[in-house]
Amino acid sequence: MALVPPLDIEQQITEIQLYFAECYNSSRALHSPPHITLQPPFEWPAADVPKLEESLKVFAAKRLSIPITLSGFAAFDPRVIYVDVVKSPALLEMQQDLMSYAETNLGIVDRLSQTRPFVPHMTVAFRDLTQENFQTAWLEFKDRSLHFQFTASTLTLLLHDGSRWNISKHFPLLT
Repeated sequence: MALVPPLDIEQQITEIQLYFAECYNSSRALHSPPHITLQPPFEWPAADVPKLEESLKVFAAKRLSIPITLSGFAAFDPRVIYVDVVKSPALLEMQQDLMSYAETNLGIVDRLSQTRPFVPHMTVAFRDLTQENFQTAWLEFKDRSLHFQFTASTLTLLLHDGSRWNISKHFPLLT
């Protein structure tokens, strides 16, 4: 469950991911569309996806669209580089509300997320980035400027097909 940027921003983030694949041999970030994860991956029976979708539709219908600011780059040293997402109160509230809703209404619980703070981000270089390439890439990107603003007007369900994450469905938020 995630927030996906508008197509123009998605394309520019994908260009950065392609750069990491070409120059730093890190292509795993390309296994999903650029997104801000709100609920970490979980297992769900394929036959029950309609129930999940209906529940997310109900959740999204009661939540306001969220202004999102992407600003610069940050990292989970020593293997992940990402576009930094400004932690706005609206974004933090949406993430917490969704996690609580998923646990209460769907039985989806991510124990690891409950033990660490939410760090909103859009991954551009994933764990397939070697430590050596991380050091070189981080020197190149740590001070690089990047700034985008958009309004997240949908909650997006991503489903894994065995090799990559794909957009399954968008659920409109209130505008």
